[in-house]
Amino acid sequence: SMASTGLLVVSNIKHLGKSLRAIEKYVHSLYIHLNVPGSTSTSGPWTPVSGPPPPAWGRLISQLYANSSSYVGNQLDLRVLVSPLRPGASGSLSLRKPVDLIFSDAHHPELCDRLRSVLNISKPTIFLDDTTSSDLSSQEDTSEAIKTYPSVVLGGTFDRIHLGHKIFLTQAVLRSRNRLVVGVTTAAMTKGKTLPDLVLPVEERIELLREFLTDIDSTLQYEIVPIDDPFGPTQTDPDLDMIVVSAETLRGGQKVNEIRLAKQLRELEIFVIDIVESNVHDGIHESKVSSSNTRIDLLGTRWKKPEQRPQLPQRPYIIGLTGGIASGKSKMAERLGNLGAHVIDCDKVAHDVYEPGQVCHGRIVKHFGASILSPDGRIDRTKLGPLVFADPKELQALNNIVWPELIEEVNRRLDALRSQAEVPRVVVLEAAILLRAGWETNCHEVWSMIVPPEEAVRRIMERNKLSEEEARKRLASQVPNPEILAKSHVIFSSQWDHDFTQKQAERAWKMLIKELDAPHSSL
Repeated sequence: SMASTGLLVVSNIKHLGKSLRAIEKYVHSLYIHLNVPGSTSTSGPWTPVSGPPPPAWGRLISQLYANSSSYVGNQLDLRVLVSPLRPGASGSLSLRKPVDLIFSDAHHPELCDRLRSVLNISKPTIFLDDTTSSDLSSQEDTSEAIKTYPSVVLGGTFDRIHLGHKIFLTQAVLRSRNRLVVGVTTAAMTKGKTLPDLVLPVEERIELLREFLTDIDSTLQYEIVPIDDPFGPTQTDPDLDMIVVSAETLRGGQKVNEIRLAKQLRELEIFVIDIVESNVHDGIHESKVSSSNTRIDLLGTRWKKPEQRPQLPQRPYIIGLTGGIASGKSKMAERLGNLGAHVIDCDKVAHDVYEPGQVCHGRIVKHFGASILSPDGRIDRTKLGPLVFADPKELQALNNIVWPELIEEVNRRLDALRSQAEVPRVVVLEAAILLRAGWETNCHEVWSMIVPPEEAVRRIMERNKLSEEEARKRLASQVPNPEILAKSHVIFSSQWDHDFTQKQAERAWKMLIKELDAPHSSL
């Protein structure tokens, strides 16, 4: 069975790849305990051997995180423990997750047994190698100033903690003696990011951060606060000693000192972390490991599990496809059609119910008057449009006439499909109004297209030859992205190139077919 959490005692960094590949089948998350000279783990309680100060291992830990993704991708949640590296930390490991299995890349049974008793692990240690050698002492960093400071501060968005964050946070933890202050950006500050609506709420980000930090080192005092501006607590807190920044936010660190100087607060030491490169180079993902990559990778995957719809027949499986104006819905419907879905375009159905002789036609003319008709008796949309776009009440009146007829016609078409000899397996119901009209219960699940508001405005201006002001008005009448996301089970974005949107479509389609094929599929 899948043991969820393991701990690996590392004595040989050069065997890391081999060790991780051997372990990844057994665990979801893995603590790493560096067996470094002088760490609590190697000395008994009576031999206070003092090893090098914790920052001496900073470079080793960064390299370890960076390399791990080449060995096992990002499926394994790695956490390198810092508290054992502290001089005089009395083996005080308080880990968030109970450890099921302990592994060691070298034969050090006494250390492993000590850890087993501290962490209450019943299963015997799994030794991956019988060597007793270690290559860690050669990894000690003697070059940089390895000073530590009473209070360290850093800031960021920290959306879905990834390797880059782990490196950044760990460098700060290694250099703090007592207190680590972390500013976490609120929604006000994340607006300009890639796929901002997919960023987790700030409370959730703070909680996950607290969990990670307490896990790797429970000896520090953590103050994790939401920030609405780039400077947060550094503007007011006199007791800070050092700020940790990345190369690209170095200027921010210098700005912090200018502000502190102006307010008669002492300047902070600035520690700059090198950016760790990722191995994916496709022009869409950023080459540094980043949260926008994590969010981009959510596109075309399961964003949420679909609710059960026992009232809907199993076949066809109905996907409601929706999204904002100019988000690329029709193109996505076409892509899914090419992958094998039967597409019903509600816009086309609406055109049909507007035709003379249809119930809708009569009701619309009755309400809006004959001035909206063209000479051949058809409804002239260019005459109807201005009447309803100028007045929300009139738009509501039109919707109240059209929507019920529309869903009825759609259901007639679905019934016709169900009575065919060969019932399509998947139907995509493309409808801009899906969520507004409350049709999500008519679908097994909802798939949505989103683009950033600025991009939508640009597209509307171009496509409908409208002024920016008119385009913004159109956009304002739409369901906003966060509301769309709240009701969606799969999300797409067409803000990059066509190939990447196609990749998202294929990824979602493959996932759906696999779920539909699964025996006793809940879908």
